[in-house]
Amino acid sequence: MTEDAEAVYQALLGRIGEGAPRRRLEPTRRVLELLGDPQRSFPIIQIAGTNGKTSTSRITESILRSFGLRTGLFTSPHFVSFTERIAIDGEPIADEAIAANWDDILPYVEMVDAELEEAGEKRLTFFEALTVLAFASFADAPVDVAVIEVGMGGEWDSTNAADAAIAVFTPIGMDHAAQLGNTVREIARTKAGIVKPGSVVVTAPQAPEALEEIERAAGLSESTLVRSGSEFELVDDRVAVGGQLITVRGRAGTYDELYLPLYGDHQGVNASVAIAAVESFIGGGAVALAAEPLGDGVGTATSPGRLQLIGTDPTILVDAAHNPHGAQSLVAALGRYFDAEEIAFVIGVLADKDAAGILATLSPIAARFHLTQPESDRSIPWEDLTSIARAVGGVEAEGYERMEDALEDARTWAAAGEKRIVVVTGSIVLGGEAAAFADDQGWKP
Repeated sequence: MTEDAEAVYQALLGRIGEGAPRRRLEPTRRVLELLGDPQRSFPIIQIAGTNGKTSTSRITESILRSFGLRTGLFTSPHFVSFTERIAIDGEPIADEAIAANWDDILPYVEMVDAELEEAGEKRLTFFEALTVLAFASFADAPVDVAVIEVGMGGEWDSTNAADAAIAVFTPIGMDHAAQLGNTVREIARTKAGIVKPGSVVVTAPQAPEALEEIERAAGLSESTLVRSGSEFELVDDRVAVGGQLITVRGRAGTYDELYLPLYGDHQGVNASVAIAAVESFIGGGAVALAAEPLGDGVGTATSPGRLQLIGTDPTILVDAAHNPHGAQSLVAALGRYFDAEEIAFVIGVLADKDAAGILATLSPIAARFHLTQPESDRSIPWEDLTSIARAVGGVEAEGYERMEDALEDARTWAAAGEKRIVVVTGSIVLGGEAAAFADDQGWKP
């Protein structure tokens, strides 16, 4: 990043972090109002859920762009650079643009900061200010459509200051219980708060109690509900070199043998949800998508940190699984897509996650755990994570203060045997650090 872009990031980091969101929308709405409501200058597809949000957002954006639309994409967290979170036409926003847009919005952000402090409240958080920056950047570009990933929850998430024409739900499970609720139903109710009157609601397969909450929100808002398994579905997925071939029955047509360069059955489901969302946006769900641009959009989709290869000889993968549900998808994908007899997991987990659940899910296929910690003040200390792993039992567990040491030792172990691989998981933050380190070491030709 340039010095100016880095200054923006540091200014954002000086605010309340993402681990402590405020359950409020008014401050974000107030800044946007002072800016002339930039979020109203383009249509929005908003994506909530527990797992698969980022991948589904990225596939959706890729398809939209393949149809000639100028796109905005807002995702979180970032993998390596924070400018990845605000993408325009498939590329992270330019350093110059993010610095200029920050300068434009800063007087209004500070005005609302002052109003909040006068009222005895905390100033805008990192994510609230970043959301405003994203909307302002998309309006400045300008974009034809923006795909917006919810940060946490839905109802009070700052991205919900915008009115999305299409609300998309990826699978909902247990995560962020302290902020969202102790049951899947409570969490789903909070996430369903993104549904706006008269919108289109597209949902992946859900647990019954989660689906009930989505159906309830759609009914109260008189929205059109588009359900996986009913209005659309993933018909078939087959392993292919570098990914899979999927067939999707959409709302308006069936799309055969689309190449998706992502691993995991869950990614096929994510792609089917993305296709249904794009059908709903282009042609209102009544017109089949043209084969060539759809194939291009699905075939060029990327999702950094999702079963991403960062090293060869031996194979080193990064996956963003950060809860037991994500770990289950990782286990299934490793069994189907990779010919490995032994796996070393390099794991770091943030403190608000179910570390024991993640480790217990991975342990049946793990040869060893290398426990460490991401460079985040939200991380579980490596010593504590090592203790949790040893309490789970059944797998040799070693602790490392430095991620680099954990990864180097895992790589050495894998290189000493046949059909051994290394998987870095537990946190997208750790995955980004590992990818950057592997790149520096030249591990991937």
